[in-house]
Amino acid sequence: MRADTRRSAESVVDREVVITRVFDAPRRLLFEAYSKPEHVQRWFGPKGFSLPLCEMDFRVGGRFRFGMRGPDGTDFPPFGGEYLEIVPDERIVYSSGWDDDEKFIVTVTYADAAEGRTTMTIHTLFASIAQKNQHVGRGYVGGVSAGLDKLEEYVR
Repeated sequence: MRADTRRSAESVVDREVVITRVFDAPRRLLFEAYSKPEHVQRWFGPKGFSLPLCEMDFRVGGRFRFGMRGPDGTDFPPFGGEYLEIVPDERIVYSSGWDDDEKFIVTVTYADAAEGRTTMTIHTLFASIAQKNQHVGRGYVGGVSAGLDKLEEYVR
């Protein structure tokens, strides 16, 4: 009961991370790059990292499991979650986290910008401020941003 009380006192703003990027690509292309494993493996993760484990059942209720490998060959513990909402070319909502971690919720939205350009926003809502601080401390924002750099190169 205490954890629920603590969380209810923590505002959404204090538990969220929002990353926005404008791509020189249409929404359809960005959505496809985010929704098919053969594409995700090409761009997901920080520069120099690969994604040798990329299992995706891309449908509402479907699950995914990813495992990254660092530039030095180190394999990192796999993480995954469940797809909660999918609106083609507009929105993907999923839970994410490591097996022993409480899941957080990620919402990816795609909006038309100037002609042929798309604004993609990744909104991450952590279960608690402590969870947010832990992930941010491990490089979450930099890792996501670096992955978006790779995505930008990939969709060119």
